[in-house]
Amino acid sequence: MRIIRFILAALLASFLVTGISVLPAFAAEKPKAIYITYVKAPLNIPSIVEKRMGLFEKEFGPDGIRVNHPEITSGSKQTEAIAAGSLDICNAIGGTSVILAAANGVDLKIIGIYSRAPKAFTIITKSPAIRTVADLKGKKIGGPKGTILHQLLLTALLKNNLKPDQIQYLSMDIAKATAALINGSIDAALCAGPDLLRAQAAGARILTTGEGLIEATITIAVRGEFLRQQPDLVRRFLKVHRESIALMKNQPQKAYEMTTEETGLPLEAVKQMAGWYDFDPRIKPSDIRELKETQDFLLGNGMLEKGVAVEGLIVRVE
Repeated sequence: MRIIRFILAALLASFLVTGISVLPAFAAEKPKAIYITYVKAPLNIPSIVEKRMGLFEKEFGPDGIRVNHPEITSGSKQTEAIAAGSLDICNAIGGTSVILAAANGVDLKIIGIYSRAPKAFTIITKSPAIRTVADLKGKKIGGPKGTILHQLLLTALLKNNLKPDQIQYLSMDIAKATAALINGSIDAALCAGPDLLRAQAAGARILTTGEGLIEATITIAVRGEFLRQQPDLVRRFLKVHRESIALMKNQPQKAYEMTTEETGLPLEAVKQMAGWYDFDPRIKPSDIRELKETQDFLLGNGMLEKGVAVEGLIVRVE
């Protein structure tokens, strides 16, 4: 009995030191349905493989669990759905969105990293007068606010001794920003994925990528109550996600062809862009550091009033 107490005390102490919790073992009655987001952009090949091959349906179907794939691409909309209880798993959501939501009281946890892809996130322009980031002073720039792309922009400005109020920032999604750049309504756009290739085909060029500026960490997040009540389903979700990544590595041609069919991108473009992504779902110390830097970015730019303990958002799924 003393040994058991000692072990339990040691485990508790380690959790308090690290701040990172471990997925519980108990579970409530299985739900009739599970809601997992489907976000295929910028180039989320594992999600495309999972959807096209019905991997989650094969995993949960025998238990009588219906799998729903709401296509909620906005991070803020995903966390709103988490808060409302209408979404269980965010299968690709930016660290910025998770931290903002958690700081505002939304009950969610990070169980893995979806991707790291600094080269996939860019600032683009068509203007011959804009040759460097420093030339953005006084210019109109469009892109999604409070996102990894927004973080890229502000980080790039800071590196070039510019302040946020020295540009005209217009909040809009990637597709609208790209269209606005092409039609000349704005001077630069925050862009990623297929929209980048379309913009380049229309004469746009890359001013900078995220390389050397941000890691562009996309996470996998779960609704807190769902995690506590259905830990086994969360484990199985992550197992399937790992299987999709293994299939991508072992059968790349098959994965690329599915991605081409799903996105409409040329096969060669898919192959090129795939090399920009690290889909390893393990949460590394470098990922935790990046999430902390993301929170510092949000605090420093007035988008967050009070921070959260980043380690407290992470749950190890074993």
